Amino acid sequence: MSDPKYGEPIEEHPPVETTSVDEAVASAHAGLADAEAASREAAVDAPSTADAEAADAVHTSASAASEQAPQPVVAEPARAESTPATHTEPVYGSSFADDPVDETYVPGAYSSSAETVVVAEPVVPVVPAAAPAPQPIFVQAPEPPRLRGNRGAAGAIGLLAAVAFGILYLGAALGLQAIRGEVTGANVGTAALAAVQSWWLWVPVVVFFIGFWLLGAVINRGRWGHWVIFGLLVGVVAYAGHLLGQLFQAPFWTLTARQGADLVQGQLLAPLAIVAFVLGRELTIWFGAWVAARGKRVTELNDEAQREYERTLEAGPRLHQS
Repeated sequence: MSDPKYGEPIEEHPPVETTSVDEAVASAHAGLADAEAASREAAVDAPSTADAEAADAVHTSASAASEQAPQPVVAEPARAESTPATHTEPVYGSSFADDPVDETYVPGAYSSSAETVVVAEPVVPVVPAAAPAPQPIFVQAPEPPRLRGNRGAAGAIGLLAAVAFGILYLGAALGLQAIRGEVTGANVGTAALAAVQSWWLWVPVVVFFIGFWLLGAVINRGRWGHWVIFGLLVGVVAYAGHLLGQLFQAPFWTLTARQGADLVQGQLLAPLAIVAFVLGRELTIWFGAWVAARGKRVTELNDEAQREYERTLEAGPRLHQS
């Protein structure tokens, strides 16, 4: 194309028709609005499983509307500090220079703000977490009560009975010696002191205590009637203790077998041997009543402890908070 010369007419080209930018933007907004309304209706009416399909439909409609709408031609924005300028291209010898085209750029005039499409996410049912299994609590079972015995008390009471036996046995021996004229008021102290230092007194006392305690260990918490019946055995033991005391007093390790037999035979019916038997029998009865009374009390305590143990088992284990 050659430049026009002076005096030649200039051909004027008809203006090119362009699609209005406002109409394109309005069409895009209308498509987005329709898509949003369709997605909202689908989210309300359809179950949660169809939400994904509604979201796809919305995005498809919006994409189609955007493709159908003509894309606006936007001029490059000028710097902020510069003022909008009007560009006019003069043509020599033409009236087209008298009608400048106003190409003023207004920032933000052609920018379209897309509305945010909220798509309902599928509702996931919340399953409550399973509660942890309770840990077993080990409770120590109560121990059965330990039954109390009466053997210790029988031994302690037997000591008192042995002291009583020794005093009565010594008094009976001094009395028999006084009858024979061996002990008088002048030498009674000397005779008593000599008896305390002799075997014939302590051996029967020790044997009596052993017999009493053994019987108490067997009877334990038994009734007094047991002491009355089996006290005869303690009398026999005391009688045997008298004979053994005479042998220790001899002493028997210096005697021959014949002499030892004659000594025992001479003491079989001796008055002091009979006294030992009677004292052993009677003291066992009366001191045995004391042991039996304590045994009865111990039995009651054992029964009460057993009942308490059974009540505890029936009640079951309990947790005590501190």
